[in-house]
Amino acid sequence: METSQANAAWSFEAAAPRACGSGVSREQLTARLGESAARASLGSGLAALTGYVGASHYLLARHDLSQDSGLDFVICSDWPFDVVRRLSGIVADLNTKSSELEKCLATLQPCFLPMPHDVDLPRGVSRSYCAVTINVGRRRFLLMLLFPEDVILSREGLRDIAVLAGYLVSLKAEIAGRQERECDLTERELECLLWIAEGKTSEEIAVILGISRNTINNYITSVMRKTGTRTRSEAIAHAVRHNLV
Repeated sequence: METSQANAAWSFEAAAPRACGSGVSREQLTARLGESAARASLGSGLAALTGYVGASHYLLARHDLSQDSGLDFVICSDWPFDVVRRLSGIVADLNTKSSELEKCLATLQPCFLPMPHDVDLPRGVSRSYCAVTINVGRRRFLLMLLFPEDVILSREGLRDIAVLAGYLVSLKAEIAGRQERECDLTERELECLLWIAEGKTSEEIAVILGISRNTINNYITSVMRKTGTRTRSEAIAHAVRHNLV
């Protein structure tokens, strides 16, 4: 999980409620995102988006993998670690309580949700957080923002930065993917890895690819051997971290 200190000096001084706005134009912001992607620095790009909309902390997660245990689905975050540690159940609930149609309709629609009462937040941070779903190709991401109590976030601005976050993720994946895909996994092994990440069984993958179940299992065993993983879940987590799916 990538971390960033970009917002460490954020000041939560008491003030009248104010709307978001950083004084940075959309063109300037897009240029910064391009530079961040070129440096493979997802954290700096997300920090720029966070400041642009008036929020204080960002967290980007693979929403489609959040039903798994642990925090492997968290891609990049500068949330306080104790808050992130409590996040697994929260994000899993967001994922499991919605139908596939509801998830599709929720894309780019910001929602504000209450943080559990037993979660300790930095002083001056609102006890509500914002969540926006983003689709990048086959992958579904969740951008979650903390913001100061005196800031009123703009829904239009949140949709803007959600689109730009998707742009940032796709740029980074394209650049990093050129390097990561040079690993010794074959195209067929990568196909199998993609389908197990989609939750398909060996039998289902065999039907999709038109080859036998035993051959599929051999490919998956080869993937785990080459990636140094022991289970399919570990192989999926490895694939997510290295932009293979």
